[in-house]
Amino acid sequence: MHKIEGSKQKPQITFRKPGREDGSAIWDLIASCHPLDENSMYCNLIQCDHFSDTCVLAEMNGEPVGWISAYRMPDDLETLFVWQVAVSEKARGQGLGTRMLEHLVEREDCDGVNRLQTTITLDNDASWALFGRFSTNVSGKLTSQPYFQRDHHFDGRHATEHMVTIRFAEELKRAA
Repeated sequence: MHKIEGSKQKPQITFRKPGREDGSAIWDLIASCHPLDENSMYCNLIQCDHFSDTCVLAEMNGEPVGWISAYRMPDDLETLFVWQVAVSEKARGQGLGTRMLEHLVEREDCDGVNRLQTTITLDNDASWALFGRFSTNVSGKLTSQPYFQRDHHFDGRHATEHMVTIRFAEELKRAA
């Protein structure tokens, strides 16, 4: 008897807003994604509770495999600041980071947003690639400049974080 090999389908990944009950699972996900900075579990609970409209939880078979924490800048509601992107090893290589960013900016909660910002150290090749792909996908213009500087802000204990700004070419089309 011959075994017939079918094409292996990728597990479906779903996106949703987090709830405060997701905080500890998100904290675990971030802890597994080295070298991401780990925040306190309380910080992740607050993100899930207070900032759920601008955060994304990606799940595969009910398990968290992706996370974006973001918020609209309090003094500039046209800017969405992305604090952190985490992708589990189980979901890497599927463009999940880019898909989560696209999902986020298409939400009604991001109406009026015309630019995205984040900070990235120069040695973080994965983040530069992610935000470069996203910028290309939304026909945006990516610029960067030193922002939180190693000696001035971090007392020499952390590499300089560069402010990355992606200006959208036109208003993004929202999902209906």
